[in-house]
Amino acid sequence: MSLKKSLIAASAAVSLTLSALPVFAGSEIAIEDAFARSSSLNAMAGAAFMHIVNSGDEDDRMIGARSDVAKVVELHTHIESAEGVMQMVEVEEGFPVAAGGMHMLVRGADHVMFMGLNQPFIHGNIITVTLIFEKAGEITVEIPVDLERKPMEGSMDHGMSNSDSGG
Repeated sequence: MSLKKSLIAASAAVSLTLSALPVFAGSEIAIEDAFARSSSLNAMAGAAFMHIVNSGDEDDRMIGARSDVAKVVELHTHIESAEGVMQMVEVEEGFPVAAGGMHMLVRGADHVMFMGLNQPFIHGNIITVTLIFEKAGEITVEIPVDLERKPMEGSMDHGMSNSDSGG
């Protein structure tokens, strides 16, 4: 094989390898340790959790998400009401991700909420979610469904029962 053909073949191999890697917006926002869950196969809602890492020099903000797995996809968190009851609420302003920092989406706190599921969340399946950032733009991630993962240490899992949405 000629040198020219070798270089073309190597270039094509590198291109295919790079296209199979996770998507990072300008190598500044990375999504790590993502997983999704619902409370049961018949659940009408589910949630996704992850670590959002900003290795850039500029603050960013996740302002939305979308996916074909649900009719509605929103950014949610849990807050305590004046009566001391934990409530799940939409976070319309999104989640800040400081430059050089990380924002964790964990059970019982900030998370991506899926309402009106179009399909059950089956353990081991993969769901595709597009995360929308103010500066980094859109990042599409493949998130595994993990119904066996225990709540992360330090999360605010305030006695959620199996009838809850998984958020």
